[in-house]
Amino acid sequence: MNRLFGTDGVRGVANTELTPELAFNLGKIGTYVLGKSKANPLVLIGKDTRLSGDLLENALTSGILSMGGNVINVGVLPTPAIAYLVSYMKADAGVVISASHNTYEFNGIKFFNSKGFKLDDDIEDEIEDIIVRDMDVNGHIEGDRLGRCIKAEDDALTLYGEFLKSTIDTDLAGMKMVIDCANGASYKVAEKVLKDLGAEVIVIGNEPDGVNINACCGSTHPENLQKKVIEEQADIGLAFDGDADRLIAVDEKGRVVDGDKMIYICAKMLKELGKLHDNKVTATVMSNLGFHKAIEKIGASVDVTQVGDRYVLESMLKTGCVIGGEQSGHIIFLSHSTTGDGILSALQLLNALKLSGKKLSELADEVTIYPQVLKNARIKNENKKKYSKDPEIAAEIKRVEDAMAGEGRVLIRPSGTEPLVRVMLEGKDVEDITRLAEGLATLLTKRMG
Repeated sequence: MNRLFGTDGVRGVANTELTPELAFNLGKIGTYVLGKSKANPLVLIGKDTRLSGDLLENALTSGILSMGGNVINVGVLPTPAIAYLVSYMKADAGVVISASHNTYEFNGIKFFNSKGFKLDDDIEDEIEDIIVRDMDVNGHIEGDRLGRCIKAEDDALTLYGEFLKSTIDTDLAGMKMVIDCANGASYKVAEKVLKDLGAEVIVIGNEPDGVNINACCGSTHPENLQKKVIEEQADIGLAFDGDADRLIAVDEKGRVVDGDKMIYICAKMLKELGKLHDNKVTATVMSNLGFHKAIEKIGASVDVTQVGDRYVLESMLKTGCVIGGEQSGHIIFLSHSTTGDGILSALQLLNALKLSGKKLSELADEVTIYPQVLKNARIKNENKKKYSKDPEIAAEIKRVEDAMAGEGRVLIRPSGTEPLVRVMLEGKDVEDITRLAEGLATLLTKRMG
């Protein structure tokens, strides 16, 4: 790994890239940095169902204890549960061991601060710098200065479940649903919460064995959920990813309802309740043009950010926006949580259905999704950010935009890892936008390749 911390913590193949030695050092150095402001910091640790979770949890815990930090291990829980509980339990930091929607051989370590937000970049940079430079921070801690593992006073799963139920004032009796827990962190709590609220719940993807997390199930593979919803004649299907910070829904007709449509449905509900602050919604540059048009129709507007939930949250904190997210189903309800929460998003979506009296298909069809075409232009790495200054390319982009006359858009994004520029066009006619995207990609390669 070139840089330890990416946009979502430290990730890699468990025991080869993300080793127990690295996990130990992350725990040790993280505690050292946190310990500058408070002696014996308390750290909450949760994980998903991956086989490597135990290995990394024990190494991480040892690192924290060796620097005098205390640890509460809460076991298998969704990522957003740790973000909530770190504040509730008055811990100084929280750590999640998970690689989200990735397959089981990967794992990750992600830190939250005492308020449930991801660590600031400068703190991550300090931790990384000390690890990379192999600096000796051993305070020669011994005896009664060593940390200890502390048993939580209350059951963490119950606490998180009660919090989730408090976010809506709706009885789900009469609703039949299928949920897919991706054999991941939501496999206990999601079913419990929904049944407690009165729903009839059929569960799939709830038999984790350490290696089947996200395997042909969950939010990235909703095919089995789609079939099960039709088979059971359910009102809705709900699919979470491995750490349950994302949600993808399926309507009663078996059709996928993505993040764009769910954000629209929930934003409309919030507006009707008078709770959509400043009539604003936050989304990334990848949100569909049809989503933007639907939001405009309800008298609201969209703040647009770079791709990534980190950027969505940063914008929301600045503007006070209460709902934002991505097509992937990572949705933030800032009035309730500091991060994306798949189960919380499901509850808000179910609340919207109940209040509207409509079926999910009816609400989802209020958003007309425009076809998208993506083409890659292979260019030199050093030219990836220069294309916009080329007169011929700029003129062609304007010509394409004018040709679509407000019924389409052009999005050009340099790849972060490859010598590519990605050309994405949206519009009503697939053949037209395909031809235009291919022409733009060819020109970019010719001018910048």
